[in-house]
Amino acid sequence: MNGDREPGRPHVGSDRSPSAPGPGGQTPGAELLRRAKRDGRRIVACTAYDHWSAAVLNRAPVDFLLVGDSVAMVVYGHPSTRAATLEMLMGHLGAVRRGAPDQVVVADIPWLAMEGGVEAAVKAGRTLRGGGADAVKVEAVPGHLTVVRRLVEEGIPVMGHVGLLPQTVTAPEEYRVAGRGREAEEILESAAQLQAAGCFSLVLECVPSNLATEVTAALDIPVIGIGAGADTDGQILVLHDLAGLTPGGAPRFVRRFGDGAALLLRWIEAYAASVQEGRFPTETESYR
Repeated sequence: MNGDREPGRPHVGSDRSPSAPGPGGQTPGAELLRRAKRDGRRIVACTAYDHWSAAVLNRAPVDFLLVGDSVAMVVYGHPSTRAATLEMLMGHLGAVRRGAPDQVVVADIPWLAMEGGVEAAVKAGRTLRGGGADAVKVEAVPGHLTVVRRLVEEGIPVMGHVGLLPQTVTAPEEYRVAGRGREAEEILESAAQLQAAGCFSLVLECVPSNLATEVTAALDIPVIGIGAGADTDGQILVLHDLAGLTPGGAPRFVRRFGDGAALLLRWIEAYAASVQEGRFPTETESYR
C-alpha cells in the first residue's frame, strides 16, 4: 500500500511498528516525528474516526492520524468532547487501525477517564495502546503531568496538548483563543513541563501566532498547531472540516479544501433521480 503514496515524500508512518517500542518506549513513529522537526520538514496530520476514511488516509501523504475525542461532536452531535467515553474511542480506534495499518495512530485519553483520577487515566492509556494506538494524547488538565510520567514510565508514548483545551469546554460558545495576556506565560510553562515529563510531541490549539512561534522555538519536541499560525512544526485539522463535510460555519483557522457536503448531496440527488426515472438499476447491474 505504501506504493500508492505521493512519490518522493518522506512518510512518518511507513516505518511504524506498534508492537516494537524502542528505547524509553518511543515507537518508530514517535522518533520519526521528532526527526521531522530536526530536518525542518512540516508534519501533516488529520483526524480519523472510521474504517472507510482511514482506508483512504492510509494512502494519503499524512504523518499521523488522530482518533480524537472530537468524535463525540463530529460524529455523535454532542456539544463538547466531554461526552466521549473510552468505549466510544475504542470502537473508533479499532476501525481506524484496521483501515490504516500503515499509519501512525494517536488516540485521545477522554475527559471521563482523566476525571477518574491518575489510575483511571493510566488504565485508559494502557487500554488505548492495547487497542492499536501507537501513542496517546493528554490535555494539560489538572493531574496531567503525573499521568504523562506514569504512561511514559510504562513505555507508552504520549503527545501533549496545550492552549485551548477542548476537555475544559462544555458548549461550542465557550471556544475562544487562549494564550492572551498572562495566559501566554502559563502556556509556555505548561509546554515545557510536558516536554520534561516525557512527551514526544505537542498539539498547540487556538493561540496567537506569535505565542505559537515562541513555544515552537522553545521546545525540542515537535509542536503541531491547530489554529496556531504557520510557524509550528506541523498542522492538524479535523478531516470533516478540511473536506467541507461539516454543516454550518467553521472556525477562523479552518480552511475548507473542498465542498464535500455539496458533492455528496449532488451524488445522492443523481442516485435518487436515476431510481425515480427507472434508469437504475440497468440490466448490467442486475443478476440473471
